[in-house]
Amino acid sequence: MTQAGDRFGSYPTLTMGVEEELMIIDPVTFDLFPGVQRIRARATSYDLPGPVKTELHASIFELNTPPCATAHEAAASLTALRTGIAEVVAAEGLAFAAAGCHPFARALDQEIVDDERYQHFVGWAGVSAQRQGVQGLHVHLSMPDGETCWTVLEGMLQWLPVILALSANSPWFEGVQNGVHSNRAEILLDLPRTGAPPPCGSYAGWKAWANRLIALGIFEDATRLWWDVRPNPHLGTVEVRIADQPTDVRRSGAFAALIQALAATILEAASAPEVDPARRGDYHHNRWAASHYGPLATLIHPDGSRVASAAELGAELLELVAPAARALGSSDLLTVIAPETCEADIQTVLATPREVAADLVARSVA
Repeated sequence: MTQAGDRFGSYPTLTMGVEEELMIIDPVTFDLFPGVQRIRARATSYDLPGPVKTELHASIFELNTPPCATAHEAAASLTALRTGIAEVVAAEGLAFAAAGCHPFARALDQEIVDDERYQHFVGWAGVSAQRQGVQGLHVHLSMPDGETCWTVLEGMLQWLPVILALSANSPWFEGVQNGVHSNRAEILLDLPRTGAPPPCGSYAGWKAWANRLIALGIFEDATRLWWDVRPNPHLGTVEVRIADQPTDVRRSGAFAALIQALAATILEAASAPEVDPARRGDYHHNRWAASHYGPLATLIHPDGSRVASAAELGAELLELVAPAARALGSSDLLTVIAPETCEADIQTVLATPREVAADLVARSVA
């Protein structure tokens, strides 16, 4: 069921849009640099295939692909965006880096963008907002209607901790390698309305819940729901937000292709998945374990019957989506993902946070 104001069905089902959140880096110190307005102004002179947007902190910017019919088209757009933005930031005497968080910068020291929505957010959430110096990969998939959106959301939910484990890319936090593979996933939980959405039963049930809380003044609109996956009726998509921001742009394309193929697999199933509200407890455990241990995490299997490592479940997930990936023409993109490792493993072997930052800059260029 699509409700008034929703844009479901605006694009063919599974049309994809991908968002990357990237850090602005001082090329001498490798610290964060609050240069987003300079970069946005400079970017207007370049023919980028998508916009450059602000985020909460002035040292972060967001790149968006246009709507893409295929994962290959999205991967090509991501590469073109990275290549183009490298020229933009270099012209400003700066650099950029892609990862779940900066290895040594303190989020509380970062400048907030001078925009009313961000200033209001920080005024309301305080330190919980200021600590959000973290970056993720967001994948939008167009849905034909709201109920299909909710079916896909519920169907993919139990697999999202596996994707988090394989995408973990933030093992350093404020200069310390603290044993957590995805500090980003941990920090996001400082905010309300994070993790898994409540088991509303249907899109109509979710819409009624959201509208009630909006009417109560709890939040302004559905973009204030920072779940790992959420309906985005304004864009007519299901928005998957679980993955850490990859450093290698090929991995951004690979995770986008994986998420699209998982959604296609769910759509091809004969019936909607049965949802046991108690399984949200499984999700919270799996999310914690995936963020801490990456591919080595012990997770509850999505069917709830046994445990397995995230690496084993990653291989199972790739096998599950293989037929859909072949049909979508994206099988080759998935070969970049090796279930037994993640990009956090590259960072953890480096001796100092400055070495990590320099490596991130080097590997972020397309």
